[in-house]
Amino acid sequence: MQKLCDMKCKACRGGVEPFKAERIAEYLPQLNENWRAEDGKRLVRAFKFPDFAKALAFVNRVGELAEAEGHHPDIFLSWGKVKISLTTHKIGGLWDSDFILAAKIDTLQG
Repeated sequence: MQKLCDMKCKACRGGVEPFKAERIAEYLPQLNENWRAEDGKRLVRAFKFPDFAKALAFVNRVGELAEAEGHHPDIFLSWGKVKISLTTHKIGGLWDSDFILAAKIDTLQG
């Protein structure tokens, strides 16, 4: 299987089933261990930073990546903390692009 961070997000137009537990279990180990699948419907990860400015800079990098990929996470920013939540709204669950974007977000921190 091709590495997730080397793949490109695809627009979901609906008409496909969200990933079932088996598929999620196949993809999840390819991400940083801090990602978790909540209710089988979204990927969530929290990030910690030493201050607000560094957290905001990370959010901006995630935003640029999301625009380039055409797949947009929910982002929650507070002092020294960022929480990212990914889901494919069109199908009400997880799909390829959620895991691809999560893998690419993993490359941004550092």
